[in-house]
This record gives sequence, structure tokens and C-alpha cells, in this order.
Amino acid sequence: MISAIHIEDIVRAALKEDLGHGHDITTECVVPMDKDARAVVNARVDGRLAGIIAGLAAFTITDPDCEIELIKTDGEDVKPGEDIAIVTGSARAILTAERTALNFMTHLSGIATLTRAYVRAIEDTGAKIVDTRKTIPGLRALEKQAVRLGGGMNHRFGLDDAILIKDNHIALAGGIYPALQMAKENAGHMVKIEIEVDTLDQLEEVLQTGGADIIMLDNFSIDNMKKAVKLIDGRAIIEASGGVNLNTVKSIAETGVHIISVGALTHSAPALDIGLDISVED
Repeated sequence: MISAIHIEDIVRAALKEDLGHGHDITTECVVPMDKDARAVVNARVDGRLAGIIAGLAAFTITDPDCEIELIKTDGEDVKPGEDIAIVTGSARAILTAERTALNFMTHLSGIATLTRAYVRAIEDTGAKIVDTRKTIPGLRALEKQAVRLGGGMNHRFGLDDAILIKDNHIALAGGIYPALQMAKENAGHMVKIEIEVDTLDQLEEVLQTGGADIIMLDNFSIDNMKKAVKLIDGRAIIEASGGVNLNTVKSIAETGVHIISVGALTHSAPALDIGLDISVED
């Protein structure tokens, strides 16, 4: 899980972005300074929760004296109408933090919910759903955590995690053989090497060269994926990428690949509808 310090840094940056020059002019002009309020965060649709802790941090950062009652939390499923949390404190602070809090909750819960759908679609196939680096700048750690909360797994967090040789690397290195040879010579013994292939011919060259721990089949047809699995025959972990959606993922998983990477988990997940209703405290 992400440390509280890391989460607080991300949430503070989001609050600063929303506060502009440092204040909520509407709330300051309309809501009395001494007014308290009670806010109920609830789900409007079915989904898997993520970003709840980050979202609630927006309230505690804005008003350190506010009280939080956590009813549901990250990783739990919700149904329409179920309460997630209750926030009690300064009405001004609650209104100021509301949009930032809901932005985290709706976006990250959307990722967890979409991931849950992909994971359920390939149950009992043995394949795993993983994310990619197609994340919103500054939110990668939270988005990748949301994928895990949805039942998926994480690909690389950054460029320094592992070697992933793609088509542009191959072109600049002068081909598959020199790319793999240089990777093997220059990588440390703890570093995994993955290479992307677009065709069965490229795959055969990779297998002849050797040295790849993971082979990514990029935009392969189902028939060619099956052929690739037979050719690799356990010599490397097989990742399928490209053309993956909820209609195709089960067929891809049934070819025998080990990993299915889905960029849509983070770059195209629809926000989960979560709302906040305020009542005035006497």
C-alpha cells in the first residue's frame, strides 16, 4: 500500500490546484465561518472502491479538526445508495475539499471497478490482468494501487524497473539480435528483460537469440497467439498486449498467455458515480 506521507503529498498538490490563489471565494462569501456541517459520502452505482482514503485526506488536510466515520473503504464493493463515509466539521472546509475528494474517489474507484470486470472475465483461465504506464502524470502510484484493489496486478512502475525492448528500441539498436545482446551485456543480474514482437518471424528470432525473460505479443491475432504459445513452449513468460477489451479478453486468456496488459484500466476507466450530501449541524 502507498504510505500516508505519499498520499498526503498528492492530495495537497490537488488541493492547491483547486484553490487557485489560496481560497474558495464562493464558500467564504456565502457560508458563515462558524457554521458546522455533516457530509455523507455515498455510492450512486455498483462498484469497487479505491481512492477513499486519499479522498478523505482532502477533508482532514483542509480541516484537521474534522471527524471521519469510515463505513466502507478501499477494496470493498458497494451497491447503489450505500454510505461510504461521514465527515463532520467546518462547513467551509467540507465545501472547499469536496470536489478534490470526489475527484480522487470517483476516478480511482472507476479504475478498480473496471479492473474487477476484466479480472472476472478471465476467471479460471490462469492468466493475470496487469496495467501499463498509461497513467495520469502525478497519479501513477494511486492508479496502480486502484488496479490492485480491483484484483489486477502491476506492470512496471517506471522506466527503471525492468528492461522492456519495444519496436523503436529494436530499430535504433539495429535489430532484435543486437538489442537483446546489448541488454544482456549491460543489465544487472537482477534485472528482467522483456521484448515486444509484432510477428511470428520476430518471435522466432527472439527465441533463437535467447535472453528474454518475458515476451510481449503485440496485437497478435488469436490464431497467431496460439502458435506463439506453442513456439515459446515455457521458455519465457508470455504477455499479450493490444486489442484487449472486455469482449476479447477471455479469448486472449484462453490461448495460454500468462499476462494480459490493458492500458484502458487507467487511461479509459469511467468514473464511478459517488456523491456527497451535506446537512447543517445545529
